[in-house]
Amino acid sequence: MTIQRHWPLVIIGSGAAGYTAGIYSRRAMINTLMIEGLQPGGQLTITSDVENFPGYSTIMGPELMMKMREHAEKFDLNIYSDMVDSVDLKKHPFTIHTMNDKTLTTNAIIVATGASARFLGIPGEKEFMGRGVSGCATCDGFFFRDKVVMVAGGGDTAMEDATYLTNHAAKVYIVHRRDELRASKIMQKKAMDNPKIEFILSAIPVEVLGNQQVEKIRLKNVKTGEEFEQKVDGFFVAIGHKPNTDFLGGQIELDETGYIKTKPDCTYTSVEGVFAAGDVRDHVYRQAITAAGSGCMAAIDSERWLEDKGLKG
Repeated sequence: MTIQRHWPLVIIGSGAAGYTAGIYSRRAMINTLMIEGLQPGGQLTITSDVENFPGYSTIMGPELMMKMREHAEKFDLNIYSDMVDSVDLKKHPFTIHTMNDKTLTTNAIIVATGASARFLGIPGEKEFMGRGVSGCATCDGFFFRDKVVMVAGGGDTAMEDATYLTNHAAKVYIVHRRDELRASKIMQKKAMDNPKIEFILSAIPVEVLGNQQVEKIRLKNVKTGEEFEQKVDGFFVAIGHKPNTDFLGGQIELDETGYIKTKPDCTYTSVEGVFAAGDVRDHVYRQAITAAGSGCMAAIDSERWLEDKGLKG
């Protein structure tokens, strides 16, 4: 695809936030380019069934993203398959450099690059992704009703995910490499007081085992080196998320956990003309519907900003 040198608006990243921003910006008649990244569609492309997106009682994650993309393309959104390597936000118009050595300028940017779940990198983890392995308890917990699952992690996220999973699963194991948890005392107590939760401390997962689905996790006692197996139907990794902001080079204000900070009740960032949408700014909800909502907000915010500055055309 041949792309022009300058754009009124560039959306960096795809997924629910990016595609929604693209739909709204094109309906506002803004000539918009989306640079979709190396994983078009974002995290939902590695999710199986989605049952909590309004309008679809059930739909596969990749299919939902395909439908969003088709919707955006209906309004002639320009989608370019590349990944942004760096940006220069110190002067206006902004400059964007891509991995394929493209350089272009833009009046406004919507950052919708999302956040990637941190995984352990153990054998079987990638192979069983969407077939018992997950990085999102609120997304996939429903599919483990009356089953046995394991959560890896010792922080607040792990305690929160394990507690949430007890709404569905019959049994939840929490495995943590230390003999003490990192989670806050109140979150620890909540998990420890739950009769459905059992702790496996001083142990690390070393392999995910199964056939078509996850069947068990091989664990290693970090003190003795002894390995043992635990039968489970699902394995949730809850060791945090990493917002995809490295390409920004520290030019936008981030919070203490690395997420883009936006001004109250809008998607404006610390740099005028740069807006953020989706999981790259949201470490609380991390849902497709909230990402789509903020994508809408970012498109409206950017349209009004461009209009105000006389830069929409």
